[in-house]
Amino acid sequence: MMWVIDASVAVRWLLKDEEHPHADIVLQSVINYPNFFIVPELFCYEFFSVLCRLHPSPVEAYIEGIWPIIKSGIIRQPMTESLASNAGLYTKKGLTGYDAAYAALAKEFNATWLTFDQKAHICIKDEGISHLLTEKLPENLDKIL
Repeated sequence: MMWVIDASVAVRWLLKDEEHPHADIVLQSVINYPNFFIVPELFCYEFFSVLCRLHPSPVEAYIEGIWPIIKSGIIRQPMTESLASNAGLYTKKGLTGYDAAYAALAKEFNATWLTFDQKAHICIKDEGISHLLTEKLPENLDKIL
């Protein structure tokens, strides 16, 4: 099973006001088994943008807190033609372009998009490719721990 990590999950790894136990478990899973996780290339840019708005030392937080995780073996997927086509379909369901890229990535890799974004999850809940971490951990995540 592959897992797509949303920036809303990674934010909880570094911002104290955003901490969540499910995000911590995802982080431990990523550290132990990075090759089971995938992010769209935009992940790093999106995450850095959030850090710049919310973290007192965004550059240091990115370099020390996220970059080691990203380069540990997580798959980083560029926006291919097929990914863009699938993302376009998800924008028609109400997702932003960013969120549509995560959803399309999950669809293309037969993965599950892990997110704390309830609005996005609700837009595509019937697709069965997203999992809202505020509710519970996905059942299959514990199989890789």
